[in-house]
Amino acid sequence: MSTLKILVVDDEEGIRSGIRRILKNYTVGYPFMDEDFSFEVFEAATGEEALDIITGSEVDIILLDNKLPGIQGIDVLNHINEKGYDTAVMMITSYASLELAVKATTSGAHSFMPKPFTPEELRASVENITKHLFLRRMTRKMKQEGREIRFQFLSVLSHELKSPLNAIEGYLKIMQDEQVGDKIADYKNMIDRSLERIKGMRTLIMDLLDMTKIESGKKTKELKKIDLSQAIRISADTFEPIAIQKNVKIHLDLPDNIIYFCDPDEMEIIFNNLISNAIKYNVEGGEVFVTAKPEENGFKVMVEDTGIGISEEDKEKLFKEFVRIKNNRTKDITGSGLGLSIVKQLVDSYEGEVKVNSKLDEGSCFLVTLPYQKNL
Repeated sequence: MSTLKILVVDDEEGIRSGIRRILKNYTVGYPFMDEDFSFEVFEAATGEEALDIITGSEVDIILLDNKLPGIQGIDVLNHINEKGYDTAVMMITSYASLELAVKATTSGAHSFMPKPFTPEELRASVENITKHLFLRRMTRKMKQEGREIRFQFLSVLSHELKSPLNAIEGYLKIMQDEQVGDKIADYKNMIDRSLERIKGMRTLIMDLLDMTKIESGKKTKELKKIDLSQAIRISADTFEPIAIQKNVKIHLDLPDNIIYFCDPDEMEIIFNNLISNAIKYNVEGGEVFVTAKPEENGFKVMVEDTGIGISEEDKEKLFKEFVRIKNNRTKDITGSGLGLSIVKQLVDSYEGEVKVNSKLDEGSCFLVTLPYQKNL
């Protein structure tokens, strides 16, 4: 069994001792892992004391109060980010300072938990942050240790499919036994929830397959001449039903016969991700504009939407693996956090470039530049 070190930073002794009692003998385990996690709890009453502990020893998880004597919790969090410590932070806060806690999550904290909390709420939060930390570290190991680690990592992620499947199965059994009523309208809420969970699972599966295809080392580019404009039209047609459901209009400005030498599957992945995101993060009744044009050294493809937009801070995180922007605007939008990192990897493989310009509540514009292949 592995032991994770948890540092509780709170000026209330009762909170610190209570967390220690709740986590005593508590373990977290997941399928496909060789061993479970237990926890060793350390305490700090001030931000200064916490920084001394963090500097002197490795800490895996930090439960950090916002309001502290001396330097504040947000200052401790900023120090952790600046130093790049391999630790996961969860803010613990009173209800009066929830706004600051939410702000902290955009500054690098994984999540927050309001006081007072029950033992069950604490254990659930610790389980969630442990999972986050494990997956993040596995991502790093994937890049260092190769395919065996990747297989284990994907196996753990596959476990994430079990929860929505169990929920859907439960809803179906309720419907089968007509426990709520004998009319289809009685089950509308269950049907809606099931469809949403299915959509999330499909997104996760497709993104994992794309990532595996790119990085497995088994697939070589199958280059051929394609009409880039036609490839974009096919992607737009694929997501037209979702756009109609959200009342989003897709506009295409594409010249005929943009011939490009590339792997058609990889172009499909790029355009599918960009167009689906433009719809998914749009507003009801919004618009998506897709433009492509040849230039002297290659092609430019622009996907612009009138959606919720992205803050300056969040734009820096966009193209990293397993990163999803979390705020009130995105809480009901499903996704795996892999799509844009896959887009960037593919565009980079063609020595191209992908950029984003965005303003909150106004929309986003993704610009992909694809140069001609030098050796062709």
